[in-house]
Amino acid sequence: MTPQRIATFLAILTLALSAHAARETYNFNPAWRLHIGDASGAEARAFDDAAWKPVTLPRAWNEDDAFAKDIVDHRTGIAWYRKHFTLPKDVGQRKVFIEFEGARQAAEVWVNGQRIGLHENGITAFGFDLSRAVKPGDNLIAVRTDNRWDYREQATGQRYQWADRNFNANYGGLPKNLRLHVTDKLYQTLPLFSNLGTTGVYVHASDFDIQAGRATVTAEAQVRNEHDQPRRFGYAVTLRDRGGKVVAAFKAPLQTVAAGATTTVAARAPVKGLQFWSWGHGALYDVQTTLTVDGKPIDTVNTRTGFRQTEFANGMVKLNGRVIQLKGYAQRTSNEWPAIGLSVPPWLSDYGNGQMLASNANFVRWMHTAPWKQDVESLDRIGLMQAMPAGDSEADVTGRRWEQRMEAMRDAIVYFRNNPSIVMYEAGNRGVSAEHMAEVRALRDRFDPHGGRAAGSREMLSRALQGVAEYGGEMLYINKSARRPMWAMEYSRDEGARKFWDELSPPFHKNGDGPPHKGEPAPSYNHNQDSHALENVRRWVDYWRERPGTGTRVSSGGVNIIFSDSNTHHRGAENYRRSGEVDAMRIPKDGFFAHQVVWDGWVDVEHPRAHLLGHWNYATGTIKTITVISSAARVLLTLNGKPLGAVDASEPFVFRFENVRFEPGELRAIGLDKDGRQVCEDVRVTAGAPAALKLTAQTHPQRLQADGADLALVQVEVVDAQGRRNPIALDTVKFTLDGPAEWRGGIAQGPGNFVLARELPVEGGVNRVLVRSTTEAGTIRLRAEAQGLAPAMLELRSQRVEIVGGLSKRFPADGVPPQSARGATPATPAFTVGRIAVPVASAEAASGDAAKAFDDDESTSWTSASGQGAIRFHLAEAATLSELTLKLGGWRERQYPLRISVDGMPVYQGLTPRSLGYVTLPLKAHHGQVVSIELTGDAQGGADAANTEVANQKIVDTGASRLGRGVLAIVEAEFYRLP
Repeated sequence: MTPQRIATFLAILTLALSAHAARETYNFNPAWRLHIGDASGAEARAFDDAAWKPVTLPRAWNEDDAFAKDIVDHRTGIAWYRKHFTLPKDVGQRKVFIEFEGARQAAEVWVNGQRIGLHENGITAFGFDLSRAVKPGDNLIAVRTDNRWDYREQATGQRYQWADRNFNANYGGLPKNLRLHVTDKLYQTLPLFSNLGTTGVYVHASDFDIQAGRATVTAEAQVRNEHDQPRRFGYAVTLRDRGGKVVAAFKAPLQTVAAGATTTVAARAPVKGLQFWSWGHGALYDVQTTLTVDGKPIDTVNTRTGFRQTEFANGMVKLNGRVIQLKGYAQRTSNEWPAIGLSVPPWLSDYGNGQMLASNANFVRWMHTAPWKQDVESLDRIGLMQAMPAGDSEADVTGRRWEQRMEAMRDAIVYFRNNPSIVMYEAGNRGVSAEHMAEVRALRDRFDPHGGRAAGSREMLSRALQGVAEYGGEMLYINKSARRPMWAMEYSRDEGARKFWDELSPPFHKNGDGPPHKGEPAPSYNHNQDSHALENVRRWVDYWRERPGTGTRVSSGGVNIIFSDSNTHHRGAENYRRSGEVDAMRIPKDGFFAHQVVWDGWVDVEHPRAHLLGHWNYATGTIKTITVISSAARVLLTLNGKPLGAVDASEPFVFRFENVRFEPGELRAIGLDKDGRQVCEDVRVTAGAPAALKLTAQTHPQRLQADGADLALVQVEVVDAQGRRNPIALDTVKFTLDGPAEWRGGIAQGPGNFVLARELPVEGGVNRVLVRSTTEAGTIRLRAEAQGLAPAMLELRSQRVEIVGGLSKRFPADGVPPQSARGATPATPAFTVGRIAVPVASAEAASGDAAKAFDDDESTSWTSASGQGAIRFHLAEAATLSELTLKLGGWRERQYPLRISVDGMPVYQGLTPRSLGYVTLPLKAHHGQVVSIELTGDAQGGADAANTEVANQKIVDTGASRLGRGVLAIVEAEFYRLP
């Protein structure tokens, strides 16, 4: 930067920061230098870093490892970041704070050679007061990071539980955003409890009238006076919609804060004309809180938030008064991309997270560690609810390890309590003690008492634990409750690569073929796309059967692990996890579209859909079973206009057409309602021979930004002469990049997963690559070539970003708008009541405690003595029962031969199916009040049907190994009549 530009910048900055000016916040990402390894003396101003690599943050120093290496092989160690930045002449009369959205694992900070502090937990945001270290003009900040897996807290020598090579991909250094704040000495604090010990602004709503669009809005701010005299100040709140229109303005009475003191000020007012944040409806507002002295503004903070009403009761979750069954994904918090890791620009976060929404997910459970601010704000913008953990592994802990978890939870609550998408705080990836759960609730009640967020944990099944936890649920199985919402936290762990359609398509992968897992065959981790999609549907069905509207005790849903292929622990052929519904470049697999079908609705399916699994490009003479995933009553299949028949579902949502002979042309699946009317359809058309390559790009809504961190996502397709993608093409594509951009590439099966390779194959006719901008604006040209195909050329032009003195007023999320894919919360009911529970008055059995069979406590069960497998229930009222639902001991492994009678009349006899929890048995109609359930023979099944999805078998234990063959065990029994 020229001396003239520096002088001009300093003059502008001094004017902006003069007395009575609102605070200035700067993007602190630009103009860093990076050195991998330790560097003695690098904290000093005089240190020569000219040979270090120029980078724009966020940037993990080991980003090249993302997907190229197994998580256990991610490079670790010391890395240094340094930058110069320029401040104005009057900075000595101001306050200067730096905000880190996070660092991995530890970050030690110096400014102008003065040690500022250390942050070590590797997860949460933190900040430092730089006021005494900075000076007018040029300043130097140096950060030494250490991401060793075995890093230990300096004060105690304790490791962090969540620094785990199994799930917490190690993208080291400064992989998240930074900001610099310059304020008056009377200021609203930052929401950075670590190091600063401050809580910032807190905005919340109450007295909701959803239909009228009204609520009472409160804005609180922690205010600190670091002047040497008391200050009398005003506090004003302005609420603006995203178009900038003022929706409301209100203020608090004048008050005085003593020198050196901190106080909390609040203002509230009823507000009308509000749009409430909802699923698929990112209704956000800018709440400006301003401190004034003598009527002049001296500090303004803008808090972007949204308003929504939640309820967690009667086994259900309500959003804005409407019941919603949780349908979504347990996603790794790293949420990473090849050769980038987690450090993508906000618009790309919205794209990837928006695909979760497009699959009809409404909820994301981030796993093990708190998400970073960018992903939280992304889910705000697109309208996806989320559960926020703090930091843990797979067990409750004690001592300093628990204290570390609570400190991380405290920091995350303070930092994220204004983000409407967060609706749950997770105390642990596994169950925690009642005492620990109470501590988490106390933290929530202290720092976020009005945010409408439930505090809970995985498991928490017993009546006693449900007294303190506000939600729960196992990782794999179906839990129900009439009290707390219960949802599955990590179901459907199978894996399958996008490259494999089926056994009849190139590259002709035999379903299930792959390396063994722990010495045993592992077909569940080497699926083709069609079998993987089917498995996802089958797993969801058990939750869908027990949805709200099916009785008093219900399941409030579940989340599938995971959404996008992840650089975390794996079991299949690759060195990364492939259980995503999209691959690492967010290209959909068939499971993505299957979820669209089965999840389309708040509870019940609201919009019938159909999805034809696979493609329609086969060799002459191929005969195959065509499978359609649909929510229609029946499905009709036609080939080139000729009907091939209509079928009912062979299992819920699954329609099969056997022995269909391939014929080029159009294959059409038509969904019909119960009256035979068309309600949906899906079509596959045979593509011609590969003829050309096609390139398309997605970029920032305001064009590719030349900031050194922005990315372009470029899709390459192999198309026929009509421009249709050929779904079985596997051609290798060579890329040539010219202009001010950096190649980051993509991923495919092969050596090193082709990470950073300039040549890589398409899979299923398509692939994607990433190109990163530099700090130079200009024209970027990308050329793609493949043998025998017409090449393709793509031209991008990056847009200049103003950076002066290491600071920028443009932030990565600027110009990235909120979205409304679904609109406001509907006023109609979310479900139709399909059955009504008939309560039990009492039960009796020859052995065991019969009351445990209907106590709404899944940690207890009635277990008979051997040979005494009979129990009798007395209903609270006589009824004509339609169904009986049971959770049986050993449910995943055992099948029980049962005879059921009502007032002595047999209404069911048969072998119960296995399930993920509950089985529903149809009953012959008979009016009565006493229901008898008898075991008529030995229970069947055992270890051959055991759940082997996780390493720790205690997690998946159903109790079958402790039950004799002649024993009947009932965890919960429920009785239903028709409405």
